[in-house]
Amino acid sequence: MGELHKLLALAIALVMVSQCNGFLQQNPFSLLWPSEPAVSEPSLHFSTLDPDKHPINLYQYTNTTVIRIKYDTQDQLVQYLKAIPKDYGIWSKSASAKTIDLQLSTVDYLKLLAKFDDMDYQILVEDLAQTVFETFPENHQETINTEENSEFKYKATEEVIRETKANVFSELFFKDYRPLETIEAWLDIIQQSFPGVVKVEEIGKTFEGRPYNIVHVSDHSVDDHSEKKTIVINGGIHAREWISVSSVCYQIYSMLNVYMTQPEILQELDFIFVPLSNPDGYEYTWSTDRLWRKNRQTTILPRCYGIDIDHSYDFHWTKSSDWPCGEEYSGEHPYEAVEAQIWEDYLNKTNAHHEIYGYIDLHSYSEEILFPFAYSCSSEPRDEENLIELAYGISKAIRLQSGKFYNVLPACQDKDSDLLPDLGSGTSLDFMYHNKAFWAYQLKLRDTGNHGFLLPPKFIEPVGAEIFAGIQYFIKFITEDD
Repeated sequence: MGELHKLLALAIALVMVSQCNGFLQQNPFSLLWPSEPAVSEPSLHFSTLDPDKHPINLYQYTNTTVIRIKYDTQDQLVQYLKAIPKDYGIWSKSASAKTIDLQLSTVDYLKLLAKFDDMDYQILVEDLAQTVFETFPENHQETINTEENSEFKYKATEEVIRETKANVFSELFFKDYRPLETIEAWLDIIQQSFPGVVKVEEIGKTFEGRPYNIVHVSDHSVDDHSEKKTIVINGGIHAREWISVSSVCYQIYSMLNVYMTQPEILQELDFIFVPLSNPDGYEYTWSTDRLWRKNRQTTILPRCYGIDIDHSYDFHWTKSSDWPCGEEYSGEHPYEAVEAQIWEDYLNKTNAHHEIYGYIDLHSYSEEILFPFAYSCSSEPRDEENLIELAYGISKAIRLQSGKFYNVLPACQDKDSDLLPDLGSGTSLDFMYHNKAFWAYQLKLRDTGNHGFLLPPKFIEPVGAEIFAGIQYFIKFITEDD
């Protein structure tokens, strides 16, 4: 664990101990709960810094851009998709706006323009390396490079411990995206702050040996939870989608904030939060490649790593991609992704104890609410009318909170299953809806492409707040459904 991450966790723990008989018992949120949206200062250009000060190798993204192509017909889109080599990166596709976002080298970009000289397009990210650089905390690499500097460590310790006001800690945590170790330390503090309510449970080990943790928020003084409705909120299944990880953490604290004034909510509901459903991949985005998508396990090709966890579930599983180096590689068989198997095993072991009523899977980006099925547009989900009604209700709640409009559509359109069969196969959305949960949705968070996967950290709190508004509506809908 990086030294600053350790110091942050230690300082929070020390403050908690020193205040546990007073302010902290009255409001344990105040150490970490954000009060104002984080605002980032303009960054220096990465090229002006010594490469040793870069958080990762940023030069891997030079001479690379992200463009948005607009298409008029489905046939035209298919032509574009077939023309894209396997080393192109598809960031997003919007069926409603009829656009597709591509990451490609300058050379390939020019080749594509030469092949389709009438192509309607716009540049979304012109300087990809700089945009990647700006998503990392300012001191991330400094933390790594100063572990041997005892003077720095002493000053950092002194400063963090001296700053004991609640709003300082909220700014420290929510100002930026956080690496895996810091999130784990943060969750541990929350568990200590809410004994009997919050349990961080390790349900398995990833391919690289990291713990796969869930956060179970419940009245743990009661043994039988079978009569309660359990809601699962998942994030981080695709490693590069950092905003989904931060948003799940935000939902945990929003829900605990509700519990502080309405403890009766846990008499009827249980919550299972999965902030990091791809720990290995998430760690890799912090150490090596910010835009990595899959997990990090080995494949049938020695130099190709990773399986798309969200194509690994055993519901209409197919080889949606048979190229192990591809971003959507689904493996050679269902559940080959270690994390998918861990989740399936956990659900089977606890099935008698939880009635999973709702499943919400957070992703980015596009500002969309997707409902089943993803694998095919020809299969109608059960109770489709109510499923769509609830989706529009969630969208309205978000719009009332922030003014953002989240489009509602079937997941098969987002996954292109209506164009190329099986592109949406083996998803957690379909698996949970068919096998485990009565209601299931995938929410694709901000934005609509200006930043894509590289959403600046100043949006962490606004996105978290609008999603919680949607989840509150979701809870109201399912609890009044009886």
